[in-house]
Amino acid sequence: MFEIVYAWLFWALVAVSVIVFIALLFVTAPYGKFGRTGWGPALNSTLAWVLMESAAVFTMPVMFLLSDRTGNAVSIAFLLLWESHYVYRTFIFPFRRTGHPRPMPVSVMGMALFFNVWNGFLNGAALFHLGPESGREIVESWMFWAGTGLFFCGMAINHQSDNILRRLRKDGQSGYRIPEGGLYRWVSMPAYLGEIIEWTGFALLTCSSAAVLFACFTAANLVPRAISSHKWYLQTFREYPQKRKAIIPFIL
Repeated sequence: MFEIVYAWLFWALVAVSVIVFIALLFVTAPYGKFGRTGWGPALNSTLAWVLMESAAVFTMPVMFLLSDRTGNAVSIAFLLLWESHYVYRTFIFPFRRTGHPRPMPVSVMGMALFFNVWNGFLNGAALFHLGPESGREIVESWMFWAGTGLFFCGMAINHQSDNILRRLRKDGQSGYRIPEGGLYRWVSMPAYLGEIIEWTGFALLTCSSAAVLFACFTAANLVPRAISSHKWYLQTFREYPQKRKAIIPFIL
């Protein structure tokens, strides 16, 4: 029964990923700089962010603790990598933002929360219940180390980009400015690129189909938003660097 539920949820998320990618090419999710009315009641942006992302923080450990692999070193490593991303994203990132972020629609928060539970279940099920128990052989493989390198490379890009944005505004300031430095030299949304690299690395190091699907969904969600953000920068700032791309240096 567990395997059947997993299979249904897996293929449903495949379909949702395709739908999300197509939809976001035409409709930009209404939060952040694209916040607007018409999406129902809204919450304080920081509170909404913590609520929706905390689902990812807690779902994966629950899946781990319900498994018979709590003593497996590789499984613990998988869990720690996952948590290293989401603990930062949930409990550090939102409180370091400057300015006055616009309220987030409860509908958007709810969809993100639902996805995080869904995705956490799939990845936890694949890594700790249904997939083969990982041992020394995976740690000795090139895929594990290449994936781990990609994961931390993406995380570094993500953190650097967040820090650059944070330093754009002094205390009490609001509004948007042109970010400079880091990968902003080449793309408008390096944090999104970093996140895609992170989860591509996670998929490679775990050799998990659920992690591959998560990396694909991340790209399906963030690439269209990066394109929209790039257009917004070009329209908002006359002096915006014309050679920058949206998310992939020199390409897109």
